[in-house]
This record gives sequence, structure tokens and C-alpha cells, in this order.
Amino acid sequence: MTRNVLMASAAAAVLGLAGMAGATELRLSHQWSNNDVRHKVAQIVADEVAAADVDLEIKIFGGKSLFKPREQYKPLSRGQLDMTVFPLSYAGGQQPAYNLTLMPGLVKNHDHAARLSDSPFMEALEAKMAEDDVMVLVHGYLAGGFAGKDKCITKPEDVAGLQTRAAGKAFEQMLAGAGASIASMASSEIYNAMQTGVLNAANTSSSSFVSYRIYEQVACYTPAGEVALWFMYQPLLMNKSTFEGLTEEQQAAVLAGAEKAEAFYLEEAKKEDAASVDVFREAGVEIAEMSQEDFESWRAVAQETSYKAFVEQVPDGQDLLDMALAVQ
Repeated sequence: MTRNVLMASAAAAVLGLAGMAGATELRLSHQWSNNDVRHKVAQIVADEVAAADVDLEIKIFGGKSLFKPREQYKPLSRGQLDMTVFPLSYAGGQQPAYNLTLMPGLVKNHDHAARLSDSPFMEALEAKMAEDDVMVLVHGYLAGGFAGKDKCITKPEDVAGLQTRAAGKAFEQMLAGAGASIASMASSEIYNAMQTGVLNAANTSSSSFVSYRIYEQVACYTPAGEVALWFMYQPLLMNKSTFEGLTEEQQAAVLAGAEKAEAFYLEEAKKEDAASVDVFREAGVEIAEMSQEDFESWRAVAQETSYKAFVEQVPDGQDLLDMALAVQ
């Protein structure tokens, strides 16, 4: 009898340890390759947590191996996924307010993006995330620009009559307002569309312009410089209950890793823009620059199109938009 009790106790202890071991491994999902800056951001957090030796491991599942790119927010909010690096606008269907994180003219440059991340606007978005049991660990924006097959694109008049690919619905609305014809497609399809004459111009991220070799198909590139129209918020998110269930030491390790990763993200995002210019210039592509005046002209078009549609569709849309525009 005593032997059976001892065996039962030992089995229970083993099960308990297994449960603890399971609780100390967090799953982080993203859609990119290991060379991508967003993977490196996740890796910094994982490495810092491992180095802290707090009985916690972050296992990264990259290359959309765990969840499809646009289908990570729901499992995260339900606790089926612990962490993700995720373009927040992908979850605009669940929380329409998130569409503001891919809105033309809201962010001027990377330093402005960092100020937005530390503003009442972001606090309001984080309150909405908290309703879904989601929290931000690492803030980060990536920028993008324009490329024209036959001409430079810096101001709204430049896209009139052109078949143009935009990144995101709000950009499509703005470009259509400027007189462009819209062709919706993934960034991976831009090259072939330009090669076959389906597309005259495209708008996407700096990294996509380089990785998809768009420089082989265009005459002019307008990169993200002192001012840029295209900024997309792509944070590292965590399930809030999962974070709160960690020990104080584990939470401290995660937050310390996140702080280091955020500083890295900002610097690398700036470098990606500069690197894309070098690649296009070396390929013989003309480099154009968007002026502050051009930026204001685009924003005026956006106010009549993208901003207007957002405010009409989102109950507290005007308040959120005003908060974002108030950040200088």
C-alpha cells in the first residue's frame, strides 16, 4: 500500500514537473525569414530571456510555419499562441481602429513613428488590445516608398492615369482619389505585373522593393527619406494573461529583452531605407525625393479619401485620428 502511494506521489511529481516545463516554453510566431529584421527583433527577446536564466524559453516559429500571416491575432488573443511579430492592420477586421496603423501621411519619418508609439494615441490602441487580452512588448514601424516604371512619383499628380499597386486599403483609397487606377496584388506579384505592363507604379515597403528585385523593372524610386507616406506598425505582441502568469523574474527578463529589441528595431528600420536607396542607385535607377510640400499634398488627398472613410466606419475614429495627428 505504502509502495503504491509512493509510486502515485512520484507520478504526480513527474506530471507536475512536466506541467512546469510546458509553462516555461512560450511559442512565438511570425511570417518572415530568419534574415528579416522582424525575426531578429524576436530573436533578441528570446536570447535575452535565455541569458537571464529564469526557467523560460521562447521558441520561434518563423516563415509562417505555425499560423498563416493574417491569422495570428485571434489565436494570440485566445491564448493559443503566446507571442507574434505582426502587422497590426492585419487585424483591422477584428478591431477597425487598427487600420490607423497603416494610414497614409500619419507618420512622417522613423523618429516621428517612435513618438507616436509613446503617445496617448498608442495608449488608446493598447487599451483596445487589452480588451482582446493582447499587449505590446516591442513597438516598431517599417517604412516604404514609391517606384515608377517610366517616371518618378513624388506628388499626387504623378499617379494620375497610372495603373498602381498600393499597400493597404487606405492607400488604395488615397491613390484612387489622386486619379490612379488601382491593381490589388501581393508585393510578391509586383515584378511580373511591371514586366508584363500590367502595372506602371507601385507602393510597398523598402525591404520588399529590394527582396523582390523591383529595381530591375523601374526607372525611378522614391524612398522613405526625411518624409515618407508609407509606414506600417509591426509590433511584437504577447498574450496579456500569459505575461501576467509569469514570475516577476520572468516578466523582468521579457521586458528587458523587449527594451533592447525596440532600440535595435528603430535603428535597423532606418538602415533598411538607406540600404534600399543604395541597391536601386547601383542598378541605375533614378532616385527621387519627396518634399514636405509633396507630403502635405498627399495628406490633403488622404483627408478627403482614406481619413474620411475611416471616420465614417469607426465609431471613435475621429478621436483616434485627432490623437494621431496631434503627435508632432
